[in-house]
Amino acid sequence: MQTTILGRTGLTVSRMGVGAGGPSQIGRKTGLSENESADLLRHAFDQGVNFVDTAEGYGTEPIVGQALQGRDRSSIIVSTKKSTRRQEVTAQTLQASLDQSLQNLGTDYIDLYNLHGVVPQDYPRLVTDIYPILQKAQDQGKIRFVGLSEMFNEDLGHTMLQMALTDDLWDVLMVGFNLLNQTAREKVFAQAMEQNVGIQIMFAVRKALSHPDNLRAFVADLVQKGQIEPTDIDDFPAFLLAQTDSLPDAAYRFCRDEPGVHIVLSGTGNAEHLDANLASFAQLSLSQETRDRLKHIFRRVDSTTGQSI
Repeated sequence: MQTTILGRTGLTVSRMGVGAGGPSQIGRKTGLSENESADLLRHAFDQGVNFVDTAEGYGTEPIVGQALQGRDRSSIIVSTKKSTRRQEVTAQTLQASLDQSLQNLGTDYIDLYNLHGVVPQDYPRLVTDIYPILQKAQDQGKIRFVGLSEMFNEDLGHTMLQMALTDDLWDVLMVGFNLLNQTAREKVFAQAMEQNVGIQIMFAVRKALSHPDNLRAFVADLVQKGQIEPTDIDDFPAFLLAQTDSLPDAAYRFCRDEPGVHIVLSGTGNAEHLDANLASFAQLSLSQETRDRLKHIFRRVDSTTGQSI
């Protein structure tokens, strides 16, 4: 498993991180028991993955904690998140959530603590009211680094993350990015690289990139919207599939090798799927010609995340 340094944190992280949310939640949504889900996560750790992202709202923090048992705690980078939506986040509720997360995870510190799904209209208040609480938790040794995740389905222009980069308070950002919607390249990654901010990618593979038929439907819709030129896609996705094992394989490799990206999150619900994802991260880079063509085809796309048309 390739590793890199997560920006200003200085943490050595695997290029693939396990996302403990999403539609499968490490198998909890696909019928696995908690013990089986913990075993699945242990398998990822055994294959060199050392970064796992969970959240208070996923219900998988205890599973991550179970998978950590018996391991050198410093060998695994644990990221969790506190939702800022549908509830009023105060100093008191944040402190209670942090303490509960520590208990769920069975650890006395969290490597990366994120505010989850932040939208532009909430961001200024969170900086004023909540960021000082995170600083205090850092001083207490409960968290090491602080981050944010965006609400990509609602904030396609990455407005909140641009605000966050202007403030330069955050060590790591969780960004929506994939080969369909590459807007973060100019709107987020360029400045993040200048500031040495860590970047973890979500949405690398969504519905559109799970199967060629889905992708064709998405692309046809984008052609109708005038965001893709019909002449650019005569042999798409055939030319891409000819060079890769699958669409998800291509999607993960495209994101992994994007300049400024450190971690690409990958959800999973079973060992076969996990092993396929691990294999993608072990593959060589897509050719520069292929990357350039994908950039060209989707250069104007800014209306979808790949989740739904």
